[in-house]
Amino acid sequence: MTAFETVFERHDDRLGHFALRTLDPAADAALLHRWVTHPKASYWMMQDASLADTEAEYRRIADHPHHEAFIGLHEGEPAFLAERYNPAEVELVGLYEPRKGDVGMHFLCAPTDTPVHGFTLAVITTVMEFCFGDPAVRRVVVEPDVRNDAVHALNAAVGFDVVEKIVKPEKDAYLSTCTRERFVAARAAQGVFR
Repeated sequence: MTAFETVFERHDDRLGHFALRTLDPAADAALLHRWVTHPKASYWMMQDASLADTEAEYRRIADHPHHEAFIGLHEGEPAFLAERYNPAEVELVGLYEPRKGDVGMHFLCAPTDTPVHGFTLAVITTVMEFCFGDPAVRRVVVEPDVRNDAVHALNAAVGFDVVEKIVKPEKDAYLSTCTRERFVAARAAQGVFR
């Protein structure tokens, strides 16, 4: 039995307890495979991955010195996937001018037949708070597919600005950044309208 370590927790006033725990590529492979191959995960670009492919991909991330992945929990149950990486070493090498204190992130909500209003915003907020929980982090950098309108809206809601369109080997993306100050301001604005 694998012992998972909780690395971050937050309470959402509306939706309750969120947490991030360590990811075990072998123990979590079946769960991850269901998530990343689901039709709603098309922008994750693992639609045709086998169970073995999924385990290998998350083993590669686990072994990488500049990339890590976590299982996100909602009320103690696996509900999303989060990744944190150094964009100067992974994903964006040569595609942007890195700054000291940059961190990259990805997130993927688990597919569900019973969506909860505001859940995805609570997830991205959790991942952002996790990233900014490190005092050395000054800016979060993302590179979503230009066609992913839902994520662009979420990114804007938590304070991201689109910097420019970039061409990656696997997609055209909007390089976007969010400073700690913009995130705090966006959270304050959300509180006003809650």
